Amino acid sequence: MSEVKLYDTTLRDGAQAEDVAFLVEDKLRIAEKLDAFGIHYIEGGWPGSNPKDTEFFKKVKKLRLKNSEIVAFGSTRRADQKVAKDFNIRALLDTGTKAVTIVGKTWDLHVTDALRIPLKKNLELIYDSIAYLKGKGRKVFYDAEHFFDGYKANPEYAMQTLEAAKRGGVDCLVLCDTNGGTMPDVLREIFLAVKNNIDVPLGIHAHNDAEMAVANSVIAIGLGAVQVHGTINGIGERCGNANLCSIIPNLKLKLKINCISNEQLKKLKEVSRFVSEIANLSPFKHQPYVGDSAFAHKGGIHVNAVLKNPETYEHIRPELVGNYQRVLVSELSGKSNILRKAKEFRIHLPEESPKLKEILKTLKDLENQGYQFEGAEGSFELLMKRTLGTHKRFFDLIGFRVIVEKRKEGEEPISEATIMLKVGGETEHTAAVGRGPVNALDNALRKALEKFYPKLKEMRLIDYKVRVLAANRGTAARVRVLIESSDKKKKWGTVGVSENIMEASWQALVDSIEYKLMS
Repeated sequence: MSEVKLYDTTLRDGAQAEDVAFLVEDKLRIAEKLDAFGIHYIEGGWPGSNPKDTEFFKKVKKLRLKNSEIVAFGSTRRADQKVAKDFNIRALLDTGTKAVTIVGKTWDLHVTDALRIPLKKNLELIYDSIAYLKGKGRKVFYDAEHFFDGYKANPEYAMQTLEAAKRGGVDCLVLCDTNGGTMPDVLREIFLAVKNNIDVPLGIHAHNDAEMAVANSVIAIGLGAVQVHGTINGIGERCGNANLCSIIPNLKLKLKINCISNEQLKKLKEVSRFVSEIANLSPFKHQPYVGDSAFAHKGGIHVNAVLKNPETYEHIRPELVGNYQRVLVSELSGKSNILRKAKEFRIHLPEESPKLKEILKTLKDLENQGYQFEGAEGSFELLMKRTLGTHKRFFDLIGFRVIVEKRKEGEEPISEATIMLKVGGETEHTAAVGRGPVNALDNALRKALEKFYPKLKEMRLIDYKVRVLAANRGTAARVRVLIESSDKKKKWGTVGVSENIMEASWQALVDSIEYKLMS
């Protein structure tokens, strides 16, 4: 297998995803991260299409990239413009990048219905644009847009577009499944037809509308593609692009293609999380390789086996991609789960201890009531310490009251919480307002405790979820509240359950604060 080049389009295709909007500084930070990770080509954007991308190409020149080459993206010249005067072509050259990617039409439907020009004219646009850029000393990649749909509709014309790019001197023909609906067997057949009839290096650019983008990319590489396009976490327009966080370990670990080094591969989860944070997206827990659940084990039989030999239920060692093995606790848990969690929490719990059965029974009783500890390991650690008698109480509640008052139609309600606590021998009585009753209670609790425990100023609540556990009981149903908190070092989850949403929230809030104080 020849070397495969990784081509990242997170900064362009990824930025077209719903709910994603990168600032110029965001794009620069991601580019630096991708460079350290070992990506060969980073597509920075479409210069000239918007001021943000134009500014990016100016500022990216100041970065000292060690592994990556920045690529500018644009389209073939307009039909009514000479190539030397075409705005898009000039904008590509103005970026100063050594490599450019040109997108052109390969599906006759788009030529006749979208561009509304003769098919022969489109071939001229492709040839002129590539030949001109090559004449200016640029490395040129050609994105054959909608190639697989175009080939199915009119194979002769689709191949003519590739031949036009070849005559122009293209460095790599990238076959695009732009609508993302091509099945692997069809992709294989078409890719081989191209490979057998044109002697230019081929690449693959797949979208994920049929959940086939990673599979199609891996198949194309197996057939000889030397360049693979994708985005970090698979973000992109509609259903997204091929996910490089799956493609890269598949190439490196499954196909033994050294597209990046072993040390760089260990940064995979870090890169995935970094892009999620910059894009302000919640990481997908169940994402292969890099998700928190990718190597998480819940069933007692599974846990017992995986602790003896990880290969029993793990297809790779998680450390290879910067992830780690997790053991979950739930009603499906056995003793192995509890012992593993005790070890993880650095809690001394011998296998023969009677407390082990007590913890397991308590766990299953609480989960029967609606508690869930998979996302609330902070609460579970506290449960274990309370059962073992090693938990320290930091304060005692005397009482709290929360008032929600709506004074006039059309105005937001006012929420106020009053709380009385005892810390050591001192009583603290305080009040606070908030955006909603839970926020008011959280503010009042912190206000009462921070003078005794200043370290609480470091923590913040980053997520709050409410789940109705018995919908058939309507507003009288029991609810489960999950809270995620963090400080500068770590994140932790806590849980509360009650028919009263404020009581459930209180339980989760108290556990969150006690977890911080005991750390």
